[in-house]
Amino acid sequence: MGDFFESLWREQKVLLGVLAAVLLLAISSLIVVDEKEQVLIVRLGDPVRVINRFRPNTDYGQTGAGLSWRIPFFEQAVRIDKRVLDVDLERQQVTSADQRRLEVDAYARYRVIDPVKMYQTAGTVDRVSEQLQPILNSALRQELGNRTFASLLTAERGQAMANIRAGLDNEAREYGAQVIDVRIKRADLPDGTPLESAFTRMSTARQQEAATIRAQGQKNAQIIRAEASASAAKTYADSFGKDPAFYDFYRAMQSYDATFAQKGSSTSIVLSPDNEYLKQFRGK
Repeated sequence: MGDFFESLWREQKVLLGVLAAVLLLAISSLIVVDEKEQVLIVRLGDPVRVINRFRPNTDYGQTGAGLSWRIPFFEQAVRIDKRVLDVDLERQQVTSADQRRLEVDAYARYRVIDPVKMYQTAGTVDRVSEQLQPILNSALRQELGNRTFASLLTAERGQAMANIRAGLDNEAREYGAQVIDVRIKRADLPDGTPLESAFTRMSTARQQEAATIRAQGQKNAQIIRAEASASAAKTYADSFGKDPAFYDFYRAMQSYDATFAQKGSSTSIVLSPDNEYLKQFRGK
């Protein structure tokens, strides 16, 4: 058997060498493209085509991923992440419209939608992130500089983020990228005296608001009591006009209740039997 292979090699070594070279070229020309990446084929420095290009709303498995080919030694496969990527800003101070210094921690999310432009302008995805960081920083400072600190605690914060995203997306398109979202993770006042004074102002404002509400409630209660007293006085007056005897009887009963019906009272009143005050007891 060994003599057979040795004889075959001597007789067909040129053919076998050619077959091996062809097999090697075939293997080196094949590339495997993953679903989460797009591959840019660059021929002698010039991009010629994109494999598995990002297309929105494309079903998984229908994107062009899998086996593909390239010309060995002449074409280079540049792999570009197809997923959503992050640009994180380091925690930094910005000044709001009401001259508050804020500690802001923000980030942006983007993806590469034009691999050719990305390759020509930035070269790599990491370079895109590096280019977007100062742009995000500038857009953040400009937008927050036009808004008060209190507005960042309300629904206006969403509008501020939308404005920053629109501005950053406009710049990102120059690098073949699309900005999907911008978010502020935290927006705090600096530690120390500014923070304490801000909390003091907020506490004072809440106390003043509570005092105003209480005062308004007391005012409304006084108005209601006054209106009730006026209505009762009118009712008494009307009753006196219609039946003076009943009115006298009712007022006498109120006086007796106030004088004699109090629990724990040690008050003593000495009156003569024919006193006018006691006439209701005699039915006169």
